[in-house]
Amino acid sequence: MGVSDPGVFLSFSVYTLKALGSCRPEPWDGEVQPARQPLGKYAACTRGQLPVPSPPPAAAMNNCRKDQQLGVSSSEPLKVIIIGNGPSGICLSYLLSGYTPYVKPDAIHPHPLLQRKLAEAPGVSILDQDLDYLSEGLEGRCQSPVALLFDALLRPDTDFGGNMESVLTWKHQKERAISHVVLGRNLPGGAWHSIEGSMVTLSQGQWMGLPDLEVKDWMRRKRRGLRNSRATAGDIAHYYRDYVTKKGLGHNFVSGAVVTAVEWGTPEPSSSGAQDPRPLFQVSGFLTTEDQCQQPFSLYAHNVVLATGTSDSPAQLGIPGETLPFIHHELSALEAATRAGTVSPASDPVLIIGAGLSAADAVLYARHYNIPVIHAFRRTVDDPGLVFNQLPKMLYPEYHKVHQMMREQSILSPSPYEGYRSLPEHQPVLFKEDHQAMFRDPTGLHKVFGVSLVLVLIGSHPDLSFLPGAGADLAMDPSQPLSTKRNPIDVEPFTYQSTQQEDLYAVGPLAGDNFVRFVQGGALAVASSLLRKEARKPP
Repeated sequence: MGVSDPGVFLSFSVYTLKALGSCRPEPWDGEVQPARQPLGKYAACTRGQLPVPSPPPAAAMNNCRKDQQLGVSSSEPLKVIIIGNGPSGICLSYLLSGYTPYVKPDAIHPHPLLQRKLAEAPGVSILDQDLDYLSEGLEGRCQSPVALLFDALLRPDTDFGGNMESVLTWKHQKERAISHVVLGRNLPGGAWHSIEGSMVTLSQGQWMGLPDLEVKDWMRRKRRGLRNSRATAGDIAHYYRDYVTKKGLGHNFVSGAVVTAVEWGTPEPSSSGAQDPRPLFQVSGFLTTEDQCQQPFSLYAHNVVLATGTSDSPAQLGIPGETLPFIHHELSALEAATRAGTVSPASDPVLIIGAGLSAADAVLYARHYNIPVIHAFRRTVDDPGLVFNQLPKMLYPEYHKVHQMMREQSILSPSPYEGYRSLPEHQPVLFKEDHQAMFRDPTGLHKVFGVSLVLVLIGSHPDLSFLPGAGADLAMDPSQPLSTKRNPIDVEPFTYQSTQQEDLYAVGPLAGDNFVRFVQGGALAVASSLLRKEARKPP
């Protein structure tokens, strides 16, 4: 059944399995998560068995906004639930909505081997071809062969400085659509809506685009321009939201949805005695409406795709005092303190810990408002692992300026950059209530600095607390913490299905693809896999 079929998604309703007698406003901080409730008659799912879905109770959500209901007109499980509505989730929704890529009849790809393979199957959709065979022999800036393939088809010569248009053309074939729901905390675009809008993207603007709507064309229509070939985070967030609207995907998306549990097991036999051997997933959580109403939901699906990205849980130092109120782990805290006047050019320095791009953004922000900065990091400034040593100076002058400041302005040296001090190879030891921060320098000596605010910007981890064991068993090395850069979810390279759990998929950073340019290949692999499953089903 396709998403365009009449009666499937009426005012976007996916059935809920729990009644809500009343709705109360969220707590002031909006961060309180409801306690996990016993599953009652659904407790079988914790033992590897899920019940047959039942129709929704009539009294469900009686006090919540009707246009925010989550439900379908059938008690059948959904085909696919996508958790996460960032670029990965949007691209996958596009492909599952019947939009199908074909090679243009007159297109000639500049890669001779790929061109020869494409010519072997004229008129056959890329989704229906052997992705392993097509991607063989491709090289580039990504480890995923399918990501390299899709990128080569969308941007054939971009790595060589060219601007050749895509060799793909797109056809909307409604009969190929697979019904699905995309759940996200934010508006479509995900975490891009949480980034300060004026910040410039790391990647070139043209690499931030999704299929069949180039960023440069969209910005031209919006009368916006790129800065040194790069776009602002605000523009990209607007582009992703606009993409969902322009491509007619909005009825698949539910914003304000917080997933608190994903469980799976073998469904109980139906009344006819038949039993589907495939697992059935139960996805539970709550929906926060515009009037601050929290509406629980519990959905069933045959397939679940994890597309939550990596910015959910900031990394911690794990030292005493890190929970003090002046210690923060997001750049937005500096923005708020600046607006409130609690930090200013006359205040004690802001301490920024970290040597990545988020820390550099914080330094640039503070410098813009003439706020004094102490910048501490554990590596040497010439460490080849520093991201600054991997970026072209011509494309990223502002980040290389920060790197230059880190190199030239030691805490003990004369001050060529007024109001900025760097602490290379310094390890934070503790924070004190009187706004003091203690460090250990390379020689083992302790140093103490008075600060007004502390930003710990040392990366982030995906929050998969809604999975059994927080998803640890799904990682490439289950004995180590799950990390998008060092220990992502282990997936099959040409389907992106988990190697540990059938019908569970992961895309984007969770699968090790950390740039928008390459996350789309994972969506292609998942869509191809799901379409093949549909084709294998008996009529």
